[in-house]
Amino acid sequence: MLDKIKRLLKHRWMDDDDTRKALPPELLQRLQQRVAASERRHSGEIRIYAEAGLPTSYIWRGASARERAVAMFGKLRVWDTEHNNGVLVYLLLAEHAIEIVADRGLNSRVDPQEWQRIIARMGAAFRDQRFEDGLTQALEEVSALLVQHFPLADGQTNPNELPDQPALG
Repeated sequence: MLDKIKRLLKHRWMDDDDTRKALPPELLQRLQQRVAASERRHSGEIRIYAEAGLPTSYIWRGASARERAVAMFGKLRVWDTEHNNGVLVYLLLAEHAIEIVADRGLNSRVDPQEWQRIIARMGAAFRDQRFEDGLTQALEEVSALLVQHFPLADGQTNPNELPDQPALG
């Protein structure tokens, strides 16, 4: 019980101001542009979602950042793309947690260790407070995987199925 209370306090200590400090509006704009540019090269969809802390109900039941990322993958409808190749990059600031959730079309083609390597590189940048560098590198790496597995044919365009703007919780 004491661990749950400590975890709750850590998550309530962080708030929207912390999220905006890590990801200010001008960075969100640049990330949106990078997502849009990426999606012109493949048929996938990429979403970024960041939140300061988990909802209280997640903390009380001992849910992990991964569980929340999977829930947000559904809530943001990343699963609902034509080729089942959407990707969610999820950040939980209170726990310094990073998760990548890929839909079955892409996930079945990418080795799980590759996702972990991308997360590890993001984590290294984030520990140095280089959020833009970490997210940009991750976007480039996810884009490369999507281009490899879901390239656009000559003259083909990718209809924008999901918003490019990062979402903040």
